[in-house]
Amino acid sequence: MRLLPAFIAPLAALLAVSANARDVEIAVPAGKAGDAAVMIAQQTGSSVVITDRALAKRRVPAIRGTLSAEEAIQQLASAANATAVRIGQSSWRLVPVKASTRRAAQPPRKIAAIVTTAAPLEEAAPEPIVVIGSKRDTRIEDYPGHLTMVDGEELTIGGVGGTEKLARRMSSLTSTHLGSGRNKLFIRGIADSSFTGPTQSTVGQYFGDLRLSYNAPDPDLRLSDLERVEVLEGPQGALYGAGSLGGIIRLVPNLPEPGFASGSAAIGGSATQHGALGADASAVINLPVAGDVAALRLNIDADSQGGYIDKPLLGRRDVNRTDTISGRAALRVDAGGGWFVDMIAIGKTTDGDDSQYADRDGPPLSRAASVTEGFAADYVQGQLVVSGELADDILIRSSTGLSWQSVKENYDATAPDGPERIFVQANDTDMIANETRVWKPLEGDWGWLVGASYVHNRSTLNRSFGAPDDPLPSAGVRNAIDELTLYGEASKRLGDILVASFGGRFTASWLGGSGTNIRFFALTPESVRLLEANTSSRRETAFLPAFSIVATPLDKTSLYFRYQEGFRPGGLAVTGDYVSRFLNDHVSTIEIGGRYGRQGRGDFNFAANVSFTRWKDIQADFIDPVGLPSTANIGDGRILAATISAGFQITDALRLDSGFTVNDSDVDKPVPEILAGPVTQIPNIAAFTGRFAFEYVRPVGRDLEFTANGWAQFIGRSRLGVGPELGESQGNYFDSGVDLRLGNDRFGLSLGVSNLTDETGNRFALGTPFTTGRAQITPLRPRTLRLGIDASF
Repeated sequence: MRLLPAFIAPLAALLAVSANARDVEIAVPAGKAGDAAVMIAQQTGSSVVITDRALAKRRVPAIRGTLSAEEAIQQLASAANATAVRIGQSSWRLVPVKASTRRAAQPPRKIAAIVTTAAPLEEAAPEPIVVIGSKRDTRIEDYPGHLTMVDGEELTIGGVGGTEKLARRMSSLTSTHLGSGRNKLFIRGIADSSFTGPTQSTVGQYFGDLRLSYNAPDPDLRLSDLERVEVLEGPQGALYGAGSLGGIIRLVPNLPEPGFASGSAAIGGSATQHGALGADASAVINLPVAGDVAALRLNIDADSQGGYIDKPLLGRRDVNRTDTISGRAALRVDAGGGWFVDMIAIGKTTDGDDSQYADRDGPPLSRAASVTEGFAADYVQGQLVVSGELADDILIRSSTGLSWQSVKENYDATAPDGPERIFVQANDTDMIANETRVWKPLEGDWGWLVGASYVHNRSTLNRSFGAPDDPLPSAGVRNAIDELTLYGEASKRLGDILVASFGGRFTASWLGGSGTNIRFFALTPESVRLLEANTSSRRETAFLPAFSIVATPLDKTSLYFRYQEGFRPGGLAVTGDYVSRFLNDHVSTIEIGGRYGRQGRGDFNFAANVSFTRWKDIQADFIDPVGLPSTANIGDGRILAATISAGFQITDALRLDSGFTVNDSDVDKPVPEILAGPVTQIPNIAAFTGRFAFEYVRPVGRDLEFTANGWAQFIGRSRLGVGPELGESQGNYFDSGVDLRLGNDRFGLSLGVSNLTDETGNRFALGTPFTTGRAQITPLRPRTLRLGIDASF
């Protein structure tokens, strides 16, 4: 966690000396050592310094009673396995036991002395949590919307993973399950389709300040060495523009820290019931460069997940092994005067030997296919970020990035009793993006933000169809877009408890494209005219307003109302052997909600929201007349969604968290040529999703700690896609897991078990869009046991 530096005024220091000598009533709930230090400091008028990030995150039991400052701090130190070192008459520094012989596994944050002269029994507020995704360093109390924050270290428990680990921690995030690097993500019931086509994602994914992709699937970056992940429910059009209809996922990395070297590593081995063995490894290292001027941070992750799907017709078992290698390098340079330059490189490659779906009515975990349906997904991005302070409290950041993403997929297209056929789809995307913004955080009566962004994205979708050893080129499509945007937002405090915000975004998009492998000899003059009209360049503009108001009537309590809009630009798709155009779509959302406390902290926290969305000209995929996936505007729809989450500190050692999401959605004004019937459920969104989790942390001896994290999730029933060909039911399954660890900050042993009940389930009812694949399921990975070792210095 991050504790903010505090300025120690001379008068406060003098008052602290006398306050420190007397006994006072101490009331500090169980939680993290850093939070407890803040509360003890305020309740006793003393100063507590923690410079070790891992120490600040250690769980400690409640501290209560009539105690002097020294007694309370000594109790805290003992509970946190630390030593309290007096550095003044009323000041202490907490350092880990044996700290002189080792370095922290993670670089220390700036955690300065905290002094307060609060009255006895008044509980101090923990240090402010800033919502980085707000782009204005908005305090969480003033943020108008539903959001989820997950600490980066929590995502590495049980081994490094990808987006699926994040989905387990929130009920409103769902995904298709084609495989790593191929999936589409959905938030708050806004889901378009099941395929990886030319449409832009409904969820914006960001690493730091730059989007990861434009109209490509989730790259599924490994969630390692992150400070935290923020999920902001959408739409987020005013701040993030196109492609944030459902919301945004923002990965916030740990930045390089100058001045010292540190590192950590972990390895693990796994065994999947009914399947093959697997292994994983990860490492992080922080290195100083030129003393305190710069630092380099490197991390690498690799895993091989054992397969569990059998193909009897090929005489092969466990065919769907997936291998992933990813890495990241970041160089931070302190340019002086509060200015920093960050250079970041990200890379990931994924190879799947075969797909992970099975026959719905066949033997368990098997597929009667006679062709190999492997896939490959690669991702590369480079970033240059310059940030600094223009004047007092006025900040600037400019981020520029280059991205390249490639996804190649093989689908079984064999007709019943026909010869073997395969459908191959390759989607290559490259993107250049820049965003520059200037802002003033809301610290007084006003806060504001102005920014501009530019995106150039080009994608090529090539397809081929035929015999597995020699498929023939089929019609494909190229899409290109240049997007220029100006946006702004301002907030005003209205009295002591209200903050009103208003803003907007103007976007101009230039779209172009063309068909590939079009069979011109088959086109009539009218078809040629339509092709030229569809592929001609054009310009679209959009203005997205936003308004919100937040009230904080009670301590730790926020109530909010928000109105936001979002859109996606149009593009070109392939229908049969022809190129067709689909238009931009647009959402408008009204949301009301509230929250109490802070997620994962304190004795109790609670959050709830309800939203209503109108979705115009929905872009979605369907099966065209020749049986291939295509894209079109299918009509208008509406979505009513509600989410509730709550956390409870049951005992000093045990914390419970729970949440659920309810969605009611349909396409109530369908396009008759594409959808039959008056109402069609929006695909891939369950009517109900619920989750439950627990965390149990208990000291073992003086230098060890036992941690147990468990979770269970129920995914309700949903529909695969739009149209009668994609009407298969999916979902309606239960998933669960537990991770155990025994160790300390230097070394640990872990044991994890996923899918405790070994449920088969059906996460996604699509492996191939062709006739032989429609009676299919995508089962959960069977019960898997993982043993791991981690170490740090």
